[in-house]
Amino acid sequence: MLELRSLTAGYDRRAPVVRDVNLTVAPGESVGLLGPSGCGKSTLARVAALLHRPDRGQVVIDGEPAHGWRHRAPRSQRTAFGVVFQQPRLAADPRLTLTQLIAEPLRATGRAAEVTDRVRELARTVGLGEDLLGRRPHEVSDGQLQRACLARALVLRPRWLICDEMTAMLDASTTAALVTAVENYRADSGAGLLAVGHDKVLLERWCDRTVHWDELTRA
Repeated sequence: MLELRSLTAGYDRRAPVVRDVNLTVAPGESVGLLGPSGCGKSTLARVAALLHRPDRGQVVIDGEPAHGWRHRAPRSQRTAFGVVFQQPRLAADPRLTLTQLIAEPLRATGRAAEVTDRVRELARTVGLGEDLLGRRPHEVSDGQLQRACLARALVLRPRWLICDEMTAMLDASTTAALVTAVENYRADSGAGLLAVGHDKVLLERWCDRTVHWDELTRA
């Protein structure tokens, strides 16, 4: 179970953007978090993925409270999450090839020997042609780069996926391909999913249940 308990968070303690929020995602469950731009849902997603320290409250991962944030989190907790952000060009190092981008988490965790086979496997999973793997971000489209970012999120076989507006900048066919790749991974692994977005139709079709931000903050 992924539990967000009484979370308050933001970038200025005097004006938090998330106030006393509670949310749970069960293993294997897909939960959509629906709300308008700027409401605080992306901040909550970053807290859930251990990328932003809350001002108050607790993140509990499979019964164990989070023990740190970003690089200070224990590896076992840090690698439990795969995260895909809205803007792939801000999430990708422009100096890296797509192979290097996908392989970043493997190299960071001392598993460089797995790179070749795992990158090829994930390229097929997300529909990324092997001819693109030697290119850098400026040499591919937004959709191709987001496919690589999803592959990077899956490379360590996470137990929890956080997709923050993953398809907001993409066309319908790429959106469908990425959602299918996520769902195939979840079916195989039993991973839980928190999908953040403002597209009600997409989230309600994709997820087991959808939580509206205004209801969440009133709870």
